Amino acid sequence: MVAREQSLKSQPDDRLTFLKGFFRRPADVGSVVPSSSHLERRIVRVAHLSQAQSVVELGPGTGGTTRALLKALPASARLLAIELDLHFAEHVSQLEDRRLVVHQGSAQELSAAVSAHHLAAPDCIISGIPFSTMPATVGRAVIEAVCEALKPGGFFVAYQLRDAVAQIARPVLGEPELTEIEWLNVPPMRVYRWRVGA
Repeated sequence: MVAREQSLKSQPDDRLTFLKGFFRRPADVGSVVPSSSHLERRIVRVAHLSQAQSVVELGPGTGGTTRALLKALPASARLLAIELDLHFAEHVSQLEDRRLVVHQGSAQELSAAVSAHHLAAPDCIISGIPFSTMPATVGRAVIEAVCEALKPGGFFVAYQLRDAVAQIARPVLGEPELTEIEWLNVPPMRVYRWRVGA
């Protein structure tokens, strides 16, 4: 148990790894620093993870939010982290937790990734990928993939600097049932939640 908790603590090279990722692919990372612990706690609360059994994280980056999700999830749950950047995917794969599966690939292929790793339809999908810097067609495809993959009544939670995700999601998911701002993050982040197919 102690070893697992140690593996879930933030690693000293996370910030440097994150910064390198930003310079490598700024449009896909969207920030020069990882999420704060305040933002991580807000995401966990908004996502209602205490009873979730199958969760997907889109864009785990260096794994700060991934660690927070794992701490909040039940022992029987599974977490699928889908990361486009190979270096980030390899970094997150170093987290030692049997509930975690890391998939290197696109969020547009969400249903295929869930199926490939034999996961149940997700209770919640959490996204940190920056919708404001991707083409609108790609953003719409990701939202449609989320809608297709989620179990009925499942949550889609997105934390974003700008409101692009709300605009892109509106034709597919409607208005978010919840919108909050986490000011204790650099930069401050909007947190959105939709309940899908309830």
